[in-house]
Amino acid sequence: MATKKKQLFSSTPQGGSGMMPWLGIAAIVILIDQLTKIAIQKTFVFREAKVITSFFNLTLTYNKGAAFGLLNDQPGWQRYFFTIVGVLAVGFIVYLLKRHAGQRLFCWALALIMGGAIGNVIDRVAYGHVVDFLHFYLSGVGDFPVFNIADCAICLGAGLFIYDELRRVNRQ
Repeated sequence: MATKKKQLFSSTPQGGSGMMPWLGIAAIVILIDQLTKIAIQKTFVFREAKVITSFFNLTLTYNKGAAFGLLNDQPGWQRYFFTIVGVLAVGFIVYLLKRHAGQRLFCWALALIMGGAIGNVIDRVAYGHVVDFLHFYLSGVGDFPVFNIADCAICLGAGLFIYDELRRVNRQ
């Protein structure tokens, strides 16, 4: 088991497995993201919240802007801008996956980021905004921005990317 785990998250090339595993991971992220967004939209009305725990609600919100609602109040240009940024990012990620398909941890990070980016681009194209519903808060501290599965995948991918780079630097 430890050997499998080590191989799965190894940042060194392990033979030419190609891009299919990474595209598969991105597809799974997209599927989970879109299914959860559809379920929430069918179950909730805009701004409706359901308390799950003392620190977590499901709350349906829409974000026309970027992370943390940045530019959410703009007249609509951001929909096209962030859609184009997402598509360009996916193109660059595909290029990186082709060049580094054997670097497992790096590609895990890229696949998660790509799946999240595509999930949010789908929302922008289909609805004109991103559907968010995961709402964490701490009493005395306040609310965190509402987010979704795609955002989780992007953050996890970014964390893996940083971890992979730190491991690579420490090895040199």
